[in-house]
Amino acid sequence: MTDTKNRDNEKKHFEAIKAQNLDLAVIGNCSSAALVNSAGRIVWSCWPYFDSNPLFSSLINQDEAGRSEVGFWDIQIKNFSYARQFYQRNTAILETHLFSEKGEALRIIDFMPRYKHYDRFFKELSIIRIIEPLIGTPLVTMRIRPTNNYGEESFKKTVSSNHILFHAGDNKFRLTTDLSPSQIADEHEFLLNKRIHCYFSNDLAVKGNLGEHCHQLLERTHDYWLNFTRHLHVPVNWQDEVIRSAITLKLCTYEDTGAVLAALTTSIPESDKTVRNWDYRYCWLRDSFFTVTALNQMNITDTMESYLDFILQITEDYEDGHIQPLFGIHHEREIDEYIAENLSGFRGNKPVRIGNAAYSQIQNDSYGSIIMALMQLFYDRRLMRMGDETLFKKLEAFGKQALNVWDKSDAGIWEYRGSTSVRTYSAVMCWVALDRLAKIAKILGLNERENYWRSHADEVREQILKQSWNADLGCFVESFGGTHLDASLLLLHEFDFIAPNDPRYVKTVETIGAQLKKGDFLFRYIEKDDFGLPESFFTICTFWYVSALEAIGKRKEATELFDSLLSKSNHVGLFSEDIDPKTGALWGNFPQTYSMVGIIKCAHLLSEKWSDYV
Repeated sequence: MTDTKNRDNEKKHFEAIKAQNLDLAVIGNCSSAALVNSAGRIVWSCWPYFDSNPLFSSLINQDEAGRSEVGFWDIQIKNFSYARQFYQRNTAILETHLFSEKGEALRIIDFMPRYKHYDRFFKELSIIRIIEPLIGTPLVTMRIRPTNNYGEESFKKTVSSNHILFHAGDNKFRLTTDLSPSQIADEHEFLLNKRIHCYFSNDLAVKGNLGEHCHQLLERTHDYWLNFTRHLHVPVNWQDEVIRSAITLKLCTYEDTGAVLAALTTSIPESDKTVRNWDYRYCWLRDSFFTVTALNQMNITDTMESYLDFILQITEDYEDGHIQPLFGIHHEREIDEYIAENLSGFRGNKPVRIGNAAYSQIQNDSYGSIIMALMQLFYDRRLMRMGDETLFKKLEAFGKQALNVWDKSDAGIWEYRGSTSVRTYSAVMCWVALDRLAKIAKILGLNERENYWRSHADEVREQILKQSWNADLGCFVESFGGTHLDASLLLLHEFDFIAPNDPRYVKTVETIGAQLKKGDFLFRYIEKDDFGLPESFFTICTFWYVSALEAIGKRKEATELFDSLLSKSNHVGLFSEDIDPKTGALWGNFPQTYSMVGIIKCAHLLSEKWSDYV
């Protein structure tokens, strides 16, 4: 009878949270992270690093309805009615409130410690959960079911007097708690009549009083995030959205090396019943440039400097030839892709991919992304160190390669796996490499090198303008001599390749809006690719379109579209990679840093000025 009641409660609990596909929040400390669903279940966390084996893997180990029996940590209230979830103001500390049909309620506080300690950041590998009654004394069940080796095995449990040791092979994790460990291990129901603490870590023993220790870490972590936020440069309008985006982007950086992740997850598909499942837990040179530029705009210069160090290290030995478009967070160059057969996927969508074969692709836009990022070392006087002639000479090697490949075929920004052509975006980014080298040379007073790179940049630009223009359509197109559009053309003015009021650019924006915009939002392209026709809106493309509308003088339309797009974020203001055109549900890897960058950029662009308020 008890088992039947528990199953009924689980069913109600599940039914209440399944409506939105990615109704998730992020906790983390710039070393690792976890995703928590709207009812307080931890469904994803890779340990010890962002790209490691997921200890909690139920996010991508579900049946078609979204149910999973392992790979999570949840806290259930008996007779579950509804939940509410939010971040503590201006922090990465998450609160989840669970309410019962009888009017009882509890609060879960989730965080991963991060604070300044002896001039270094304390960010141990641990998840802390504080559970306390809000109304009455609810009956509660806690279930912790970690998995190992991408779902191949579950952890065994050894119960001690004040902790549970989870072990599988060489992996050991310890849950220290002031609740009876046996009640948790056996998943027994208990009466919540006081605050309880759960300290989950890499087999670390807690010295002293557990409650005092957890609350000390909570206070210090709270103070860290408030201090982080108070130094942000924010616009007048959309401040909450921008602050949440900045905190989330910070959580997607790996502080040990400076790497910026594209997302925290793997294999959440772009749409239902598709094989467009990719592993985004790596550092793309292209995506990272956009992210670090947004953080710099927000005055988060330490993250920018760390990323520049990451770029400098991976390019240290470069002399000539192709450079790969993405790297592992520890500078790994080989990121072989394989299928995790034991994981059933997000809502049953297989395959689940580990690694990303795109690392071996030719993507010629990388040279521009590298030089644009490192250019900040030559003109941003806030930085601890500045670029010099030695660094400039290293960058010239990338310029040489850009000059060699600007009119060569590649996989492009969308990483086509079955076709190549001379992509307009890639060609423009090669031009960017040449153009920025000329500007750096000017800063350094190297007149001969400035003239050299400027002459090449001007010649390449004229050729791109000719070969990417389709006279029949009256706009720029996706590839040289092509007839298709893609949303990356919206960025041409942002790289100073063409003036926003140039009739050619204006017509391109209008044509993209007419062809790629369906309803409110944009597809990245609408032609068949390696896997058929795209089925979902690519979120960043709509942000690009907002920016382009503002650039061509359609500010009111841009603002309305921006507000419409913001309304599609999840309950805590986060975006994934894609939006379903029919349901508005979020799909794709989560949280997508590209998308969060779009919020920051568009908010700054469209906001009223602070000077109007002082």
